[in-house]
Amino acid sequence: QVQVMESGGGLVTAGGSLRLSCVASGNIFDVHTMGWYRQAPGSLRGLVATITRNGSTNYADSMKGRFTISRDNFAFTIYLQMNRLEPEDTAVYYCNADIVVGGGKNRPTNFWGQGTQVTVSS
Repeated sequence: QVQVMESGGGLVTAGGSLRLSCVASGNIFDVHTMGWYRQAPGSLRGLVATITRNGSTNYADSMKGRFTISRDNFAFTIYLQMNRLEPEDTAVYYCNADIVVGGGKNRPTNFWGQGTQVTVSS
């Protein structure tokens, strides 16, 4: 079995910072692209940032300069450092990962975590 689990959400006032973590665990051979997505009430789930195994990153425009995604390949872990948070950043943040389960000849399978709530008060 494979699990993807987020942590680090919470309540913060506008202008503050939070750091989210996401760990993939289980019968993992390798992890390819990992990323963060978010979903606010009444909205669709959308991209925050992704990071490949070699460290290439991609950000949604509204997060550039405020959010930083990073990765620890050995620990199958990614982080999202969120600075200068705004009330509009309030959402459930989900981790996503393309994971090669079991043997190295298997194709990657896409997994989602259960999400962590981030609430930014004004």
